[in-house]
Amino acid sequence: MKVTTSKSKNAESFYISKSFINDKGVSTSVNVRKLGTLADLLKKHGPTRDDVMEWARAEARLETQKYKEEKTVNISFNSNKRLQPQQQVFYRGGYLFLQYFYYKLGLDKVCRKIRDKYSFKFDINSILSDLIYSRILEPSSKRSSYKCALDFLEPPSYQLHDVYRSLNVLAKECDLIQSETYKNSHLLGKRNDKILFYDCTNYYFEIEDEDGIKKYGKSKEHRPNPIVQMGMFMDGDSIPLAFSLFPGNANEQTSIKPLEEKILNEFDCQKFIYCSDAGLGSEKIRKYNHMGERAFVVTQSIKKLNAQDRQWALDTKGFKRLSDDKVVDLSEISRDDEAIYYKDAPYTPKDLSQRLIITYSPKYAKYQKTIREKQVDRAKLMLEKGSIKKERRNPNDPARFI
Repeated sequence: MKVTTSKSKNAESFYISKSFINDKGVSTSVNVRKLGTLADLLKKHGPTRDDVMEWARAEARLETQKYKEEKTVNISFNSNKRLQPQQQVFYRGGYLFLQYFYYKLGLDKVCRKIRDKYSFKFDINSILSDLIYSRILEPSSKRSSYKCALDFLEPPSYQLHDVYRSLNVLAKECDLIQSETYKNSHLLGKRNDKILFYDCTNYYFEIEDEDGIKKYGKSKEHRPNPIVQMGMFMDGDSIPLAFSLFPGNANEQTSIKPLEEKILNEFDCQKFIYCSDAGLGSEKIRKYNHMGERAFVVTQSIKKLNAQDRQWALDTKGFKRLSDDKVVDLSEISRDDEAIYYKDAPYTPKDLSQRLIITYSPKYAKYQKTIREKQVDRAKLMLEKGSIKKERRNPNDPARFI
C-alpha cells in the first residue's frame, strides 16, 4: 500500500492505493481508502502538509498489515471438468534454485564468449543451463534431458538436434568453461584450494571396437568393453576443481602433469598440497609436486617398504597420541580406545628427501579384524565343502588363508 494524492483547482485529496497486475499482465493500481482533503486533514493532523503526509503513510502501513493478515486466495476446483487434449498442466520449477548459482558462476558470460567464436545459430546458453539443471534434478540421457526441460516453466526454444550439435562445441571449450567457473566460484564464497585431492576413474561404452579415445583398458567393472578414463582434482571441501579425459589404454599417472599444469597456468592456483593414493604417488609425481610452493601427501604401502623401515613402522613403540602428542605403546592401549596415533621419521628411498608418517586407529583396526574373522570363517567353510579354488586372482580372496 502507498499514499497517493490528487489535486484539483479547489482541493488536494489523499488516498491509500494498492498496486497489482491484472489478468492481462498489465501493472495497475486501485484506491483502497480515501483519507480526505488537505484542508480537513490539516485541522486534525496538521499544522503542515508534511505532518499530514507522515500520518497518511502510517495509515498506509496499517492497511498493508491488515491486508496481509486478512489476505485469502480462493482456488476453484471442478472434478467434472475435463482437461483439454495436448494441454500442459504440469511444470517443473525446481531448476529456478539452480538458476541462481548458474548465473552467479557467470556461465552465461562464458557461453557468450563461445558464441562469438563460432557461427552457430542455436542458443548455447539455454542448452548448457538445461543440461545442467536436468543432470541434477533427473539424471538421464541427452534425449531424456531435453524432454525433462520441456516441462520447465521456461521451455526450451531450441530443438533436440541442437543439443547434439552443441556437444562438440562444449567439448572444444571445456578448458575455458572449467577455468572461468573456478575464477567465478570465488564470488560465491572462499574456496579451500590449498589442499587438492586427485583420483582417476573410467567409464565403459557398449561398443565392440575402439573409437577415438575409447580404448581397451582395465575397467573398474572388469568388462571387456572400450573405456575412457577421467582424472579429477577436488578441493579441500570436496568440490570439483578441474578434470581431464584421456584414452582408456593410457597409464593414469601420465594424466596428472598436464591437468596440474592447467591449474597452475589457467587457474592461477600456485600454492597447494597434492593428495592422492599410492597408485598416483610415484617418485616422478612426488618430485613434480615438490617444486615451487607445492607439497604432497600420498599413501605409502608398508609391504613395499624396505625391511628396516617396515620393522620400524610395525613396531608398537614410539607412537604419539594426535590430540596431545603423548608418547604411548600401542600394545598397552585399551580395545575401546578411539584416539588416533602416529609416528614419523625422515624417509629418503631414492633422491627426494621425504617424511614417512605411520598412523594407527584402534577403531579402524577393530573394523579390519572383524572383516578378517569373517573371511577366515568363509575359508573354513571352503575346507568343509571341499570347494577350494586352485587359481586365486583376487588378493582379498578368503582362500589365501588355506
